[in-house]
Amino acid sequence: MDDPRRFVNINLSTNELVSNQSIDENGKTDSRRAEGLTITYGIDDNPPWYLCIFMALQHYLTMIGAIVSIPFILTPALCMREDDPARGHIISTMIFVTAIVTYAQVTFGCRLPIVQGGTISFLVPTLAILKLPQWRCPSSDVINNMNAAEQEELWQVRMRELSGAIAVSALFQVFIGYSGLIGKIIKYVTPLTIVPTVSLVGLSLFENAAESASKNWGISMGTIILLTLFSQFLVDVQIPVPTYSKTKGFTMVKFNVFQLFPVLLTIMIMWILCGVLTMTDYFPVGHPARTDVKIRIIGDSSWFRIPYPGQWGWPTVSVAGVVGMLAGVLACTVESISYYPTTAKMCGAPPPPVHAINRGIGFEGLGTVLAGLWGSGNGTNTFGENVGAIGVTKIGSRRVIQYASLLMLIQGIINKFGAVFIIIPEPIVGGMFCIMFGMISAFGLSALQYVQLNSSRNLYIIGFSIFFSLVLPKWLIAHPNVIQTGNEILDSVLTVICSTSILVGGMIGCFLDNTIPGTPEERGLIAWGKEMNLTSAPTTGEESSTYDFPIGMETLRKMKWTYSVPFLPTYRPKTH
Repeated sequence: MDDPRRFVNINLSTNELVSNQSIDENGKTDSRRAEGLTITYGIDDNPPWYLCIFMALQHYLTMIGAIVSIPFILTPALCMREDDPARGHIISTMIFVTAIVTYAQVTFGCRLPIVQGGTISFLVPTLAILKLPQWRCPSSDVINNMNAAEQEELWQVRMRELSGAIAVSALFQVFIGYSGLIGKIIKYVTPLTIVPTVSLVGLSLFENAAESASKNWGISMGTIILLTLFSQFLVDVQIPVPTYSKTKGFTMVKFNVFQLFPVLLTIMIMWILCGVLTMTDYFPVGHPARTDVKIRIIGDSSWFRIPYPGQWGWPTVSVAGVVGMLAGVLACTVESISYYPTTAKMCGAPPPPVHAINRGIGFEGLGTVLAGLWGSGNGTNTFGENVGAIGVTKIGSRRVIQYASLLMLIQGIINKFGAVFIIIPEPIVGGMFCIMFGMISAFGLSALQYVQLNSSRNLYIIGFSIFFSLVLPKWLIAHPNVIQTGNEILDSVLTVICSTSILVGGMIGCFLDNTIPGTPEERGLIAWGKEMNLTSAPTTGEESSTYDFPIGMETLRKMKWTYSVPFLPTYRPKTH
């Protein structure tokens, strides 16, 4: 059993491993890196199964709020009734697909401990498509006069249009991933591209966090204080926990409970507190902080339902839909490229080599294709919230995310199981978002360590790419019909692109950094090149690697032709 007190520490000034290297069960050295971080379990560590369940539950609770929020925004735009039970089916479908894609990505894709699921990046172009004249909802009077079959077809025909647009546009992501093109594009994704892209994910979501937290600032601040206390101040405090073994019987073992389960403990304590305040009627009936405000969701949820491809009818494809959805695909691609090295650093893994990045983007594309075919109404992307959770919990084990995907699969089939977590009071979720989104923004800004911050060139790029990317989408929201080119489809596409802050920021940062003159040292390219590890050679012989497939590596190494396949661990990129 791994000792929970094991950790890796890296000296920031020298970037050298000072402690420690772990040896796996096969006697192979697992060199782990976590610059400036203390981690409890590294990427290749396998915690005991009972710990994995609780750690996985933390990741599940982190992503469930974000996944559930998307259908609540999407279904009204689909012209779906508020009491339509299919709303719950869409939620289950999204979580079911998330489980499949997450397990595939963690096990055979980039092999980083990342959760794949629905994303706001796809929601923005989705809403733009549904605002086209042919997809706008009729008046409520017209909908009320429809029979049940007509009301069902009203939203399903729109879902089929979205499904086709999502699945076809994602083929572009599949192509650039498995063709190896992403490995070439990534050379232009510099630190000054990463900074606005990742930091804006957190910064652009501050309104979502504020909306949930403001439902009751007392509960939200209590959540923030407890999560900060557990994850930062009490990480080294050990609590006696009773254990049992056949040889020793019942014994007390000191355990780093706060270090391993800060999110889970925070949610449980605040949820119990909300329950007590609900029972004493401190909160009025219907208050968002009450534990019974969503209790009917459990009763209305069915017990079992297995989502399947084409459950709303087979997808339809239109040029307008595909072109519009490409904006979401591009935003997700840039965002995920930004998360890969960040996640690797946070969980103590070596920098992701080019074959892992190619494979990761390719698997994300396949996941989005599956999400489209299943009719989830959204694509898949790396969950920034769960990346932030790794930073908070210091748990970077791949095995934990595999357990989390199993929990998602169960919830996707047993609807009542997931309904229990959906009823978490919204102020608690808002408090968690304040911490998680802040962590995402901070890790995006951490890429500034590679560039020279005393350079006026760099300061200009950073300031303009972040500030303007917040200004432009805000202005377009206030003036939705300001773009008038004479072509409504083109208007929608341009509106979608300009309304996506992470896409605008990433494009501005990438363009300016690759066109404004600057030395490689000034731009941070030398240090960043080492971080991305694009020229690293694959493992050979009996040597193991974090990014190798879990099976079949010995056979792959014997087949010389695999050395030229850009998404295989045997890939050997040409160096000049």
